[in-house]
Amino acid sequence: MDDLQPLDRVARIQADWRRERPDIDIGPQGVIGRLHRLAGLLTGELCLLYSRYGLSEGEFDVLCALRRAGDPFERAPGELAVHTMVTTGAMTKRIDRLEKAGLVTRRRPQDDQRGRIVALTGPGRELIDRAFTDHMRNEHHLLSLLTPTEAVALETLLTNWLTRMEHPRPANEG
Repeated sequence: MDDLQPLDRVARIQADWRRERPDIDIGPQGVIGRLHRLAGLLTGELCLLYSRYGLSEGEFDVLCALRRAGDPFERAPGELAVHTMVTTGAMTKRIDRLEKAGLVTRRRPQDDQRGRIVALTGPGRELIDRAFTDHMRNEHHLLSLLTPTEAVALETLLTNWLTRMEHPRPANEG
């Protein structure tokens, strides 16, 4: 890892801040800065794969959420928004593009004529099955830069941190 330090942008930024503001503890920047930089690099790698299938990151997420629903591979738009963590407005735009491409359809449910159901089409299911297979191959490749022990430790740390961020305890629970 020490041999990577000369290439590490975060370490250079920290050195500059230590020189300019020695009165401030910039330690957290080492973790947050590297996570931020890594997230950007990973997103770039993932989006490159999605584009090979003519999909944006958001469209890939929608198709995955429909595929994960199981047969008949459909969900209501609001449910899709929850499963992909986007607003319903953003979801509508994604569904519009996917419908135009013939990858999903929209229909009214029999029991509620106001609502809509979004479903994968046959071509949509074939596309997401191929894309997801390649996506997982890509994620395995990206994670192969770590040892299996490092990957398990990192997953544990990130799971704990994310859980605490998403479900903070009140201050008096300590």
